[in-house]
Amino acid sequence: MSAFSANPRRILSLWLPRLPIDRIKRELAFKALSSEGPVKQQGGDEPSVVVAKENNAIKIHSLDDAAARFGLDIGQPLANARAICPHLRVFDADLAADARILNDIADWCDRFTPLVALDPPHGLFLDITGCAHLFGGEAALLKLLCDLLTAQGFAVSAAIASTSICARTLTRHVHGTIVPDSEEARAVAPLPVSALGAEEAITTGLRRAGLKTIGDVASRARYEITARFGAAFTTRLEQALGQGDHPISPRKPPPDYIVEKRFAEPIATDTAISLTLSRLAQMLVASMAQQGKGARRLEAGFFRTDGIMRGIVVDTGQAVTRAEVIDRLFRERLDALSDPLDPGFGFDLIRLSASRTEIVVQQQHDLDAHVHDNDELAALIDRIAARIGSRRVVVHLPQDTHIPERAVLPVPAQQHLAAAAQAAWQPRTEAEPPLRPLRLFERPEEIQVIAQVPDGPPARFVWRRAAHAVVRAEGPERIAMEWWRSEGAGLTRDYFRVEDEAGLRFWVYRDGLYDRELDPKTGRPVQPAWYMHGLFA
Repeated sequence: MSAFSANPRRILSLWLPRLPIDRIKRELAFKALSSEGPVKQQGGDEPSVVVAKENNAIKIHSLDDAAARFGLDIGQPLANARAICPHLRVFDADLAADARILNDIADWCDRFTPLVALDPPHGLFLDITGCAHLFGGEAALLKLLCDLLTAQGFAVSAAIASTSICARTLTRHVHGTIVPDSEEARAVAPLPVSALGAEEAITTGLRRAGLKTIGDVASRARYEITARFGAAFTTRLEQALGQGDHPISPRKPPPDYIVEKRFAEPIATDTAISLTLSRLAQMLVASMAQQGKGARRLEAGFFRTDGIMRGIVVDTGQAVTRAEVIDRLFRERLDALSDPLDPGFGFDLIRLSASRTEIVVQQQHDLDAHVHDNDELAALIDRIAARIGSRRVVVHLPQDTHIPERAVLPVPAQQHLAAAAQAAWQPRTEAEPPLRPLRLFERPEEIQVIAQVPDGPPARFVWRRAAHAVVRAEGPERIAMEWWRSEGAGLTRDYFRVEDEAGLRFWVYRDGLYDRELDPKTGRPVQPAWYMHGLFA
């Protein structure tokens, strides 16, 4: 907590003890709903477990309530479990899928607070400092969160405390606990030492020493605990007791500005979504205008009633200060989505945030119409980038090198438009043909060449199985490789501008000099090869 914060830090710990099996059951239920025609109910109340290979043995990784009623437990060998319950349904563990669903739940939890951190493998931390009152208080927020997750098919345990470790410790044994500030030690004292989440060897050592609860461990001197079990365990103990803090690491930084709209009845039509985004854009612009700022990155979050969240990001080249521009950019982005926005059973929350902003400096323009060209160009780039992606709209910046393929650097236009406008390019000589081709190949293509003399220009060449007779040639333009920028110096190139009988102009080069360059591997003179590097207009 910051020294200047008026509110004490409050952390909500969320634990999903049966996440793997809950995920699988949700997937089976969705498949049954999406299938055409009558579908046979799979599973029902049959006990189900998720198994994983551990120490060359297949053991239970997760189980549902029905399996727990048969006396099965996590870590039990599958063979023993089948002997107890022959009709057991078994699924293989998928840790990657579990991690994805945990991230999806974390995205959904953004509706309560922007500060959400992962507590792998099956937990989350929510920093609810200063936002619990928006949901009727901490107790109402905790109940709402747990009820919504339970309705989505997840078993959940949650607790709120001033430190993340204290809240996490409580979720493992006591669901729904809200610990007042400075009451952490009293809340965790009766819990078993296993609730601290320490290594199994440390937990076993504490029990053998007669320290069965956290209160028993807390009653001993800290130097005794540190000498026996290490400083890391002592630090964890103090954090659980509220005597130390363990900061969480949110998945993403909080946005600079957030506006949102919650619906008593979910919306699903494109018209309602567009109108909501337009109103939110006006609210966002008004909030930023109070501090003289504009948005450079905008994010729209669509929260479905079934727990699925969809986010759309739009970047801009200049700070946006007009609501109609924001509205137009999101319309372009929504129309260009390869995976259309699926409302499912409807959105009950739509949020618009500015995750990156900058101060807007008001400039006075004269009557010259050209002063607005850059603004119009930037707006055009933003619209194209919103439709096809910012990485596909690029400008080129000159580089300090004479190697053709390294002479220009493509960079995103939205971030480097001003630099591209001020870039100094080599001027072209009047009434002279261009020295470089209009199209430069990313990778030169090898060609077969017949030349009158070894060091001369090509008289005939074959490229892409088509023969070309050369009628005009200019060159050579000799370019040596930059030996100081790479470990092995490349071969010298002789470039020629050639024209065939049909009037097509090509840019070809000979890689290597006859009898004057040696192969670094064999030490013998190289046999030069010819390549096609570009095409003139």
